[in-house]
Amino acid sequence: MIRRRLPNRRAHEAVAFAFRGRPYTAGVGRFPDVSVAEIFIDAEKQATDAADDARDAAVTLSLAFQPGVRPQAIRAAVTRESDGRPSGIAGAVLDLLEQERSK
Repeated sequence: MIRRRLPNRRAHEAVAFAFRGRPYTAGVGRFPDVSVAEIFIDAEKQATDAADDARDAAVTLSLAFQPGVRPQAIRAAVTRESDGRPSGIAGAVLDLLEQERSK
């Protein structure tokens, strides 16, 4: 797969959410065709393990989206609890994207 080049200027949406009782903000950048191009995940408390995990998850997701992997494919593959809730921050953000897509 070839990485799609991101435009220098692009729209960005931000949404606040909580995961495991901690507040986060997810930012979503999109390609001109509105497909997801990049994700940013910021924890309210910086310099914590949760903040590091969130940033690493965002980088990994963004690298997958740029050559065309769909968020739904990753969402279907991430670890989940027995009740269907996401086990990790990546799954939580992918669930947010799915909720937005389903509207």
